[in-house]
Amino acid sequence: MSLSHHAVRQDPFAGLSRFRGEFYSCLTRRADALFELADAVLCADGPVRSLVELSLVGEHRRGHGGLYDALSAGRVDVARLRRALAAVPLPRAADGRLVLAADLTCWLRPNAHTSPQRILCHTYGRGKDQHIPVPGWPYSVICALETGRSSWTAPLDALRLAPGEDAATATARQMRELVERLVAAGQWTDGDPEILVVVDAGYDVPRLAFLLKDLPVRVLGRMRSDRVLRRAVPPREPGTHGRPPRHGGEFVFGDPATWGTPDAQTVTTTRLYGTATARAWDRLHPRLTHRSAWTSQLGTLPVIEGTVIRLQVEHLPSGATPKPVWLWWSDTDACETDVDMLWQTFLRRFDIEHTFRLFKQTLGWTCPKIRTPEAADRWTWLILAVFTQLRLARPLAADLRRPWEKPTPPDRLTPARVRRDFRHLRPKAHCPAGAPKPSHPGPGRPPGSKNIRPTPRHDVHTVGKPGSAKRRTKKSTDPRPRRTG
Repeated sequence: MSLSHHAVRQDPFAGLSRFRGEFYSCLTRRADALFELADAVLCADGPVRSLVELSLVGEHRRGHGGLYDALSAGRVDVARLRRALAAVPLPRAADGRLVLAADLTCWLRPNAHTSPQRILCHTYGRGKDQHIPVPGWPYSVICALETGRSSWTAPLDALRLAPGEDAATATARQMRELVERLVAAGQWTDGDPEILVVVDAGYDVPRLAFLLKDLPVRVLGRMRSDRVLRRAVPPREPGTHGRPPRHGGEFVFGDPATWGTPDAQTVTTTRLYGTATARAWDRLHPRLTHRSAWTSQLGTLPVIEGTVIRLQVEHLPSGATPKPVWLWWSDTDACETDVDMLWQTFLRRFDIEHTFRLFKQTLGWTCPKIRTPEAADRWTWLILAVFTQLRLARPLAADLRRPWEKPTPPDRLTPARVRRDFRHLRPKAHCPAGAPKPSHPGPGRPPGSKNIRPTPRHDVHTVGKPGSAKRRTKKSTDPRPRRTG
């Protein structure tokens, strides 16, 4: 099911104009400059490389000075913009369920020594089997997913992680506030299927499910292949004395002898992966200890039961050797229909990677050399508003393909192709930004004068370790960062 079948209920131009007007109302300072900056991102020819190039786009009627001033001194009503994004029609699964995917993506700033609140972010693909930590700003992004193979998602929220903040706790708080906004906007009502939250192995899935247990959501996430879970406690035999156990036998992912007979099993033939075999075991839980994220938990730690699913495919499209994928679902008593739906929904989680790639490579999310994290947040929300306008313009855009590209059906246009035609759609939509007043550039710093107020330099923090920081010192000859404090 594509977005155009669900999201556009009346006039598509009316929906696009309505959101543009609400987006302009969310800009409470430097509104015209920020709005035209978003239009410049939408109407630029080719990928965005720098902010200076955006000032040359025809839709941006101000100079590059006003552009930088809007990002540094502007203001966005984030709470209102979040409500506006939650009110936009969202894609749904085949059964009408909302599927939300959460993941971390990093704005790397390795050389920005004057930018505060940078964190060491794990990066991949920068060398063979190398995961190198690079300073940057990590963002937790939540998107609504579509059904089927698609490069479209619906970004609904973005949150920059502060130094020392736990990713699972921050994501749970972010997800809770988003679900409350979706309920208030009428996206979920009593009687609808529960919202499914899908995450990858970087999150503590049982803890995330525990923090969201009072909401109408179910959590599905991948687990590492070296995990060890516990079974439910077997019935106690009569006449047994002593303290009753809280955990049953071990379920070792890497030891098939501990698995036993699965409670559900499905075999599905797929086009890309061949035969996909999924086996599920019910009522498995991790054995928690008063460490890491559970340090502040008082009293007896909870027993968080769920369903473990092991997915094994016959082959991969790349030709690599397929490895089993272990999933954990925060519900129990899963039938064969549930198992099939869950592993296929988890594969749709990777559609969020297409959104991140478009943010960085086409819309230029990480291209500006912004100093302050507040300006980075402001620019991030502009990118989310830009992508939402592309979603609303999806049924309106024509296929302006390159000579070497194949024709694409209107309902299969990618976000990059919709962006090519947005310049022709913009005059028909609502444009509330006013024309700039005549002005002239300021005098600036006098020639030959020195900067008497140098910008302070900041340490690089590590995630999940409050109070710790890493820095490079001038006297050290070791290129690796060392711990201080």
